[in-house]
Amino acid sequence: MPLKVDLNADMGESFGAYKLGLDGELLNLVTSANIACGFHAGDYMVMQKTVSMAASKNVAVGAHPGFPDLQGFGRRNMQLTPEEVRNLVIYQIGALQAFARAEGTELKHVKSHGALYNMAAVNYELAKAIAEAVKKAVPDAILLALANSEMVKAANDVGVKVAQEVFADRAYNEDGTLVSRSMPGAVIDDPLQATERALRMVLEGKVTAINGKEVPIVAHSICVHGDNPKAVELASSIRKELEKAHVEVVELTYVLKAAYS
Repeated sequence: MPLKVDLNADMGESFGAYKLGLDGELLNLVTSANIACGFHAGDYMVMQKTVSMAASKNVAVGAHPGFPDLQGFGRRNMQLTPEEVRNLVIYQIGALQAFARAEGTELKHVKSHGALYNMAAVNYELAKAIAEAVKKAVPDAILLALANSEMVKAANDVGVKVAQEVFADRAYNEDGTLVSRSMPGAVIDDPLQATERALRMVLEGKVTAINGKEVPIVAHSICVHGDNPKAVELASSIRKELEKAHVEVVELTYVLKAAYS
């Protein structure tokens, strides 16, 4: 059976008159779209437009909830209780779910954003709060989680489907977490380098950390950040080379079926 992997991108991150990312072009390349829900980015007009575009291209629609921090783009840590995080995520899922249903589709997955994602990757209680939010709001949806993180453990404990995510355009620490964006080399924008890393994560289950050490990794889905100026070029190169390597690029539902069948 050929290998299968999902290719996802964070999008819908424009706001009002401010445009960010090339969502229309990315939607021709990815199989899953993580759409901002208005807290770290996006607004009700952008949400509707992005959901509509994704649905028209048969791209799986997912909610991308973050901290309520428009100015910081959701990339600044906030100290919220697990209960606050759970309700914060339910609120944002509900908003995007309404747009999805209005466009004749359903939410397939949920992926937290930025600081919320990175904090939950190492904080089990926050991770559990996110998993519980998914179970309460969209129990059939898949939680997209950093590979080998506390989010994966929490999802399994709570009883929600989970897909393990890797990043083609971000550097890794040797513990499997992402290198802080404040550090040099944290963001990868060279298509060749990003593609080579993506292929290795999928085909070999390994990634080289920023200190040169080899890190074992599980790759159900590859992320390309929509706000990366090279996002379209990266996604195009990654998809082309995956298909050359006889890896099927399909949405998460089919990846998990293949992985656990």
